[in-house]
Amino acid sequence: MAERMASARRPAVLAGLLGLAALLLFLRGLALQLPPDRWWPALTAPAATDIRQMLVHYGFLPRFAMSLVCGAALGLSGALFQQVLRNPLAEPGTLGVFAGAKLALGAALLWAPWLLAFGPEPVALAGGGLALALVLSLAWKRGLPPFAVVLGGLVVTHYLGALNAAIALFHHAALSDLFVWQAGSLSQTGWRPTVQLVVCAALAALAVLALLRPLALADLEDDGARNVGAPVALTRLAAIAMAVVLAAMVASAAGIIAFIGLAGPAIARRAGARRLRDRLLWAPLLSAALLALADQAVQMLDPGREVSVGALTALFGAPLLLWLIATARPAGAPPRADGVSAFIARPAPWIVLLVVLLGLAVVAALSLGRTPDGWSWTGPAGWPAILPWRGPRVAAALAAGAMLATAGVILQRLTGNAMASPEILGVSAGAALGLVVVIWGFGAFGQAPLLAGASTGAAATLTAVLALSRRSAYAVEPMLLAGLALAAILNALVTVLLSSGDPRATLLLGWMAGSTYAITAWDALIAWLVAGAMAIVVPLTARWLAILPLGPAVGQALGVARSPSRPVLLLLAAVLTAAATLTVGPLSFIGLMAPHLVRLIGFQRPGPQLAAAALSGGLVMVAADWLGRNIAFPWQIPAGLMASMLGGAYFIWLMRRR
Repeated sequence: MAERMASARRPAVLAGLLGLAALLLFLRGLALQLPPDRWWPALTAPAATDIRQMLVHYGFLPRFAMSLVCGAALGLSGALFQQVLRNPLAEPGTLGVFAGAKLALGAALLWAPWLLAFGPEPVALAGGGLALALVLSLAWKRGLPPFAVVLGGLVVTHYLGALNAAIALFHHAALSDLFVWQAGSLSQTGWRPTVQLVVCAALAALAVLALLRPLALADLEDDGARNVGAPVALTRLAAIAMAVVLAAMVASAAGIIAFIGLAGPAIARRAGARRLRDRLLWAPLLSAALLALADQAVQMLDPGREVSVGALTALFGAPLLLWLIATARPAGAPPRADGVSAFIARPAPWIVLLVVLLGLAVVAALSLGRTPDGWSWTGPAGWPAILPWRGPRVAAALAAGAMLATAGVILQRLTGNAMASPEILGVSAGAALGLVVVIWGFGAFGQAPLLAGASTGAAATLTAVLALSRRSAYAVEPMLLAGLALAAILNALVTVLLSSGDPRATLLLGWMAGSTYAITAWDALIAWLVAGAMAIVVPLTARWLAILPLGPAVGQALGVARSPSRPVLLLLAAVLTAAATLTVGPLSFIGLMAPHLVRLIGFQRPGPQLAAAALSGGLVMVAADWLGRNIAFPWQIPAGLMASMLGGAYFIWLMRRR
């Protein structure tokens, strides 16, 4: 009994501490703007002749209120998603709601501005709802299992993000206001948006109260809930609608605020809120306190410049979530293989076919292209003239695709997790963080220091993710959470750097898009040297890669658990990811797509699977580079973005078929 009462008090204590910290920072900020004897007049009836009172009344106070309301709405939205989908990873960001809202608003600004006649809210709501519908449709046939929903959400978010980035490349000036919005800003010039959001959140909260009992029964199996009279389908649909409305309203009012909808419910659950009633109470309160604290810290750290609060929430929330993962109780063994039964007994003909296809793709990429006079084909006789221009980028794209695919195979077999990849586990983000440290900390731009920094960042990130997931036996959810947290830290850091006005940030943004436009022959040679060295070393680990997916017991019996297998494989995956990230940026999808593709074909043994994945990854990246060079000629779409769009479309099609 005493333990239960203590467990019930922990969320209240934590919310109180966070709220108190936010309140103290708020009062300190208020004291810096006005003496205490003018606080009440500034709140109730600001003097028109006192500019400081006007700024406090119409700017500082509504901003604090907006942070509380936005945080509470996102926390309630995340708690609803997690309850209905029975998935602790569900929240507006991981389910594609924010990505859909951002894409819909960008498209409306460019091609249908009349849709914004009634404000951005309907457009954001429609975009977020359609994106969520797509995510749910990908897993509907299998009964919305958590693993499939998370995978679908990540794929749709990644795909819509790539589409958004591609649109932004061609319409940067027209979408400048959207860039400010999507970074997440709570700045206010009056009380009207805050009041509107308060009314919307209050109505949604009342609707949730009416759904409380049916939602609580959602913890039962569907048949059990129906037996006690719960309208399962209608309850889920209504709760999802409320969650989407809350997220879309916040996005339209304050932009994309990352992590709050995930961190609040996760903290509440970890702090002891076991019952649905408790989670629906404490998740909004914790999220409100967390967002208010982050926003006040932003204003206190740099009062003279507007820094995206959406970026800072990731910097605040991600380490907290990493701590929750590290201290969570083990939840059982992870799902191992993804149920693929196809098996190729003789892989050699398939390998030869992939080699032929890759050769044809390289020839086409070198010979076929668009010019001001239209399409042209350059035969071998003309290659000496075009090789200095097309050769390095094609060679670098091939090497990068092969390295990412190889790293994906290593990670999936090392963890026994079919969702493991450099992109999803945050390893690419770690490599990018290493580059940021080298460039900003040491001012180095050479290939050697950049490769060393990226490799160190990738290795440190991968080691951290695996260490955090070890208690759960490398289960899917902790690994995904850790990868999402680390990727959020990278995105937050990049956003802060871009807002600084430093010219190096523009170079970083172009590199993150995965452009091969500026690849030189030396860059391509470095990529091929690393790829060639890995092609010699990685096959020597085939026995480890065959035994590790069978579990620690089998590995212990066969002596693999006591060997240096994990450190060596970690190092290989880190170097492969770092070298590829230097070439095509952290956005590619190849590390997830290529291993899945060859496993579906039937490559199950590690040796053939490594070879087939490397060839497939190189083929896709060469095709992505060629399409990006020609599809919108004379403008170019970066190969990394093109690969993300190709990979995302492939995965959406694949998940709808299964």
